[in-house]
Amino acid sequence: MSDLPKVRAALDRIDAAMLDLLAERSAVVDEVAALKSRESDLSLRDLERERDLLSRVGREAQKRGLNAFHVVKIFRDVIEASVRRQESRLTREANEGAEPDVLRVAFQGAEGAYSHLAGRKFFGDRPEEPIFVGYRSFRQAVDAVERDECDYAILPLENSVAGSINETYTLLGTSKLHIMGEEVWPVEHCLLGISKVPLARLKRIYSHPQALMQCSEFLESLPGATAESFFDTAASVGRVKELGSEENAAIASAEAGELHGLVVLRRDIANQRNNQTRFVVVHKRRFRFDVRIPCRTSLLLVTDHKEGALERCLSELARASVNMTKLESRSMQNTPWEYQFYVDIEGNVEEPRVATALEGIGRNARYLRVLGCYPRKADPSLQVPRDVDLSPAEEAAAPGPAAPPLASESKVAYPLAARRAGDEAGRTLVKVGDVVFGEGFVVVAGPCAVENEGQVFEAARVVREGGGRVLRGGVFKPRTSPYAFQGLGMAGLDILVRAGQEYGLPIVTEVMSPEDVEKVALGADMLQIGARNMQNFALLKEVGQSKRPVLLKRGMMSSVEELLLAAEYILSAGNRHVVLCERGIRTFETSTRNTLDLGAVQVLKARSHLPVIVDPSHAMGITAFVAPMARAALAAGADGVIVEVHPNPAEALCDGAQALTPDLFVAMMGDLRRVAQALGVKMW
Repeated sequence: MSDLPKVRAALDRIDAAMLDLLAERSAVVDEVAALKSRESDLSLRDLERERDLLSRVGREAQKRGLNAFHVVKIFRDVIEASVRRQESRLTREANEGAEPDVLRVAFQGAEGAYSHLAGRKFFGDRPEEPIFVGYRSFRQAVDAVERDECDYAILPLENSVAGSINETYTLLGTSKLHIMGEEVWPVEHCLLGISKVPLARLKRIYSHPQALMQCSEFLESLPGATAESFFDTAASVGRVKELGSEENAAIASAEAGELHGLVVLRRDIANQRNNQTRFVVVHKRRFRFDVRIPCRTSLLLVTDHKEGALERCLSELARASVNMTKLESRSMQNTPWEYQFYVDIEGNVEEPRVATALEGIGRNARYLRVLGCYPRKADPSLQVPRDVDLSPAEEAAAPGPAAPPLASESKVAYPLAARRAGDEAGRTLVKVGDVVFGEGFVVVAGPCAVENEGQVFEAARVVREGGGRVLRGGVFKPRTSPYAFQGLGMAGLDILVRAGQEYGLPIVTEVMSPEDVEKVALGADMLQIGARNMQNFALLKEVGQSKRPVLLKRGMMSSVEELLLAAEYILSAGNRHVVLCERGIRTFETSTRNTLDLGAVQVLKARSHLPVIVDPSHAMGITAFVAPMARAALAAGADGVIVEVHPNPAEALCDGAQALTPDLFVAMMGDLRRVAQALGVKMW
C-alpha cells in the first residue's frame, strides 16, 4: 500500500500547526496595537526591526536548506498583514460607529471580477465577511452608496498598462463620496475556455475593452478570432459558459474561470508584465486616520486662467516639504477647454505640514476639494535586506564589473542586437508562457520529434513532473538525408499543443518555411529557427514580423558574429523577443557530434543584451554527456538549456542516441537545482 496518504496526513498536521501559530501571532499583534493605541508616542512600525527580522530569517532559511527568497517573501507578507491589522484597529477606534456589523460593498462587474477580488483583499480583516454586490457600471456602484444601498464602493483608478480610468476620475469629481482607502491588485489576464482546445479553433474572444487593449499583442497572434467587448471581464466568462461553444473564450482572472467552471487555455497574456491596478474605496463619511499611518491625500484643484497659477499652487507643496506623487489634468464638464487637476500627495491632512500646504493652495486656487485622505498600500521604505541571497526575478543583482571591450565592436554591424556600451542592466527579458528567459535559469525539454500522441504526452508528463518549464518537440524536421523521418507537420503541432495544455507547459517548435510561420504561430508559444536555417534570411524576416518569441540556434559552422547578424534580421523586422542558443559547432574533433562552445555564452552576453541558452543534446550527441554539459552551461552563465527527453530513446525515430530517459532527466534536474542554489541563481 502506498505511503502517500500517511505523508499527506503529516503535511496536514504541519499546516494546521502553522495556522495555529499565525493565529497566536495575530493575538500578540492585537496586544501590540492596543499598546500603541494607548501610547501615541509609539511608532506604528519599526522599519529597522523589520529589516533585521527579514535578514535573520533569510540567513536561517539558507542554513536549513530552504529557498531564502520564498521564505523572506512569506515573512514580508506576514509583516504587512500585521501592519494592516494594527492600522485597522486604530482606524476603527478613530471612526467609531462608522460601520455596521455586516458591510455591503458595491463593485462593477460580476463575482470574480478584479474589483471584486481587490475588495475581498481590502476588507479581508473584517470579523464578518462583507456582502459584495455587483453592478453593471461604475456609476451604478457609486449611486448605490449615495442611496445607502451599500456602505462602500470599490473603483479602479489607474492601471500600470492602460493608465488612468477616466470614468472613475469623473465620478470622484462629481459625487459627494470620500476616498477612505486604496488597494493594489496584480492583474493576471488569462484566456479561459469551455475545454482545452487548440487556440486556432477559437472564433470569438469576449472581455472588457480595457482587458482587450491590455492583451492586444496576444490577440494579434489569433488572426482567426474576433475580439468582442463586454461590460465586465468576469461577466464575459459567464457569457462564454452560457454559450457553451468551444469556439468562444474570455479574458479574465483565473478565479473567475474557476467560479464558472471554465479552464485556463493561456495564463498571463497581457502585453506587459507586472500589470497592476490601483483601486480606491469610497464612503459617504470622511474618515480620520492616526497620523502614524502613512497616508496619501487626493485633491481636486481648479486654477484661474492666469500665467503661473498652477505653479503657485504646487509651490506651496514644496514650501511645506510635501511630496507630490501624481498630477493629472481633466476637462471640466460642460466647460470646453477649461481643465481641473487631480493631485496625489504623501501625508495626512491632520499633519501640520500638510495642513499648511492645503491652506496655501486654497489661497491660490479658484477651487480646492480634498477627495480623501487614506492609508497608502505601497510603502517603498520597506525593502528586502541586501544581505539575503534572493532571486534576481525580485531583487536585481548588484552589477558586476563590465565585460572587457571587444576589438571587433568598434563599428557594430548589429546595432539592435548589440549591448550598449556601459549598459550593465539593460538586458532583454523574453517571456514565454509564465517563464522569463534572461531572469533566472529555464529548462526546455521534450522529444526531438513529435512521433505520436502517446510518446508526446508521456514526455510532457515527465518534463512537467521533473521540473522543466517549456515543452519542445519537432513537427517539421530538417534532416540531412531525404529518407530520414521528416516530422508529422501540422498534425504533429496539434498533438504538441494539446500535450502542452494538458500539462500546463508552453511549447516551442521549429518552423522551416516562411509560408508556415503564421500557421505554426497559432499553436506554438515560441518559434525555433534551427541551426540549418540560421541564415535562411526570408524565414528570419518572416518570424521577425510574428508576435511570437523566437529561439534562434547558432549554425553548425557559424561564428558568433554571424549568429548576432541573424538575430539582427529578426529584430529589424520588429520582433524584439529573441533568445540565442549555442548548440555546438563543427570542428576537427570527432569524439562528440559537435564541439560545445561554452565560451560563446560569455562572448554573446558581452556583445548582446539578448538571453542565451545552451543545447547540450545536439552539441554532444551522446546521452551520457548531456547532463554534465547542462551543469557546465549553468555554471558558465547561460540563461537556460534545451535538452531532448524521450520515454524510450531506443525506439526514437531520430536522435535517440542523445535523448535522456525519464530517470536521467529527473536526475539532471536535481543536479541543476543544487548547482543553481550554490551559485545563487533562480531556477524556474
